[in-house]
Amino acid sequence: MWCADSVAESTALEWIDRMTATLVHRGPDASGSFFDRESGVGFGHRRLSIVDLSDRGQQPMWSQSGRHCITYNGEVYNAPEIRADLQRQGFRIAWRGRSDTEVVVEAIEAFGLQSALEQFRGMFAFALWDDEAKRLSLVRDRLGIKPLLYVQSSFGIAFVSELQALYELPPFQPRLDRSAVAAFLRYGVVPGNECIVQHVHKVPPGTIIWFSGPQSTGTQDKFWSAERIAKEGLSQPFKGSEQDAIEELERRIRQSVTLRMRSDVPFGAFLSGGIDSSTVAAMMQQSASNPVKTFCIGNTASGYDESSHAEAVAKHLGCEHHTLIANPADMLAIVPEVARHWDEPFADSSQIPTLMVSRLTRQHVTVSLSGDGGDELFAGYNRHAWAPRLWEVADRLPKSAKKALGALKLIQVDDWDRAFRAVGLGDAIRLPGDKLHKIAALAEVSTLDEFYGRLRSHWVDPEEVMVGRFDPQTLPGADPFDGPFAAQMMFQDLVQYLPDDILTKVDRASMAVSLEARVPLLDHEVVELAWQLPLDWKIHGRTQKWILRQVLARHVPTALFERPKMGFGVPVGQWLRGPLKDWAADLVDYNALSADGILDPHVVRRTWDAHQAGRGNHEHQLWAILMFQSWWKLNRRNIEA
Repeated sequence: MWCADSVAESTALEWIDRMTATLVHRGPDASGSFFDRESGVGFGHRRLSIVDLSDRGQQPMWSQSGRHCITYNGEVYNAPEIRADLQRQGFRIAWRGRSDTEVVVEAIEAFGLQSALEQFRGMFAFALWDDEAKRLSLVRDRLGIKPLLYVQSSFGIAFVSELQALYELPPFQPRLDRSAVAAFLRYGVVPGNECIVQHVHKVPPGTIIWFSGPQSTGTQDKFWSAERIAKEGLSQPFKGSEQDAIEELERRIRQSVTLRMRSDVPFGAFLSGGIDSSTVAAMMQQSASNPVKTFCIGNTASGYDESSHAEAVAKHLGCEHHTLIANPADMLAIVPEVARHWDEPFADSSQIPTLMVSRLTRQHVTVSLSGDGGDELFAGYNRHAWAPRLWEVADRLPKSAKKALGALKLIQVDDWDRAFRAVGLGDAIRLPGDKLHKIAALAEVSTLDEFYGRLRSHWVDPEEVMVGRFDPQTLPGADPFDGPFAAQMMFQDLVQYLPDDILTKVDRASMAVSLEARVPLLDHEVVELAWQLPLDWKIHGRTQKWILRQVLARHVPTALFERPKMGFGVPVGQWLRGPLKDWAADLVDYNALSADGILDPHVVRRTWDAHQAGRGNHEHQLWAILMFQSWWKLNRRNIEA
């Protein structure tokens, strides 16, 4: 924090200790703090020890000269190479230890912040104090893997990894942002750089925010731009054959994986048996001298279990595999805990198995590699293949035909699902009714951006369920670029869906159990190559992620991974009519909703009753409502409505 007014050192340190105490799950191994009365700057830190487990890696950490101080969350995997480069260039640094934190702060001092960031390969979010320039910098990694939030008000600036820490800062008076609530109901996450609490912001990925004073206007600088990388990749494609591209992609993924295996504590990998996680596990096992520990959650619910595929891949690779088969009772027991682990409301139901696999993994290791990012980079989502074809057809349809397309919604989702099962297609297409209802959305939109937003929507018109009129925050836009619709969707996924949903889910679930999750497919050198690859090397006929499949096929027989995409979901719709019914009914109680004055009790109850009566599957809308209500029930004592 950076205090605008004079604060006693003892008071400031008490605030810092209270704030960092809420983050003990992110760093259970050590803590530290400092406060400078003259400048009003104070840092706090909780440490999860990964590299150099001694106290020489403690934070906040000052550079050797005493000019810079850092409090830092994450890992820079190429720290040994940067350290060697500093020595080679003649910088005389009396190294205290082996931590990457020390390399980060000394590299910043030697090269300057912008130049140092260009060299870092990793995930990071940090605050940096320059005592000479009297300047505070807030920095977040290129893709937004690690979180960093800040608030600026009359008391000054405060910055945290998770929102709950701000509730322990007495000068801050949190107030609910109802526009953010509406945005959450639409997308199932609070999108972009805003927050569920007014005046709190997320540092954008790949960005430095500089402050010259506690009440100065922050200046944003991009040190890496996904938009620039995408445009350059499309305009300057990979020069070489398909085989050359496969070779180069494998080389970069292997290098990225090897870097992320650097650790002074035990490490392993999440392994679902899908293409992305199997590729990561294969590269790990190729580099490891012992069997790699891999982890998977199985599900007794039909249509949601991939554990047998994961076990087959692990057996082929020679991994030491661990599977936990979860029954509905195991998963249901976690549902009421979700709001405690996610600092903002979050309605991606795969958060439940992600939390479970994190708990299983933490019983054996402290670091786990994940396959996240493959779908966004290599066209792995179903929408990347079918949405452009549908849009091309729908764009040419007359109004009468579009009206007929919209009639798909007249048949309830559950009825579509039963019809597909009756003709033997129930296993070939997962959740067909939900997909057909999304197709029907084509009848109601006129632009590609609208269509993409509709595909991601839980509540298409969240204003209908809000008390009062609040315009939901829109998805952060970007300058349009020439390219196929699939490429445009992949870009939006990279800059929106990935940081807002996928990376938030993995960070909160893993950090809830003090597990460090690393994502090698999101190494920026892999990302940059992926955008140079032609789209038809990603979607090859009807095969998605074609080029990544070619890499994996060098290590795993295709029979072990060639199957329809399943995802990592749970049967929320069934649960809400069965074992979760009482828990959910309490959260959507008419009187309680009326008393809160945030959500319209009539609309909520109407949707709830329709779902209970089987008049459609409203699981997405209801899960968003329930995740907000569960979060609000836990946090409303801290936040003014």
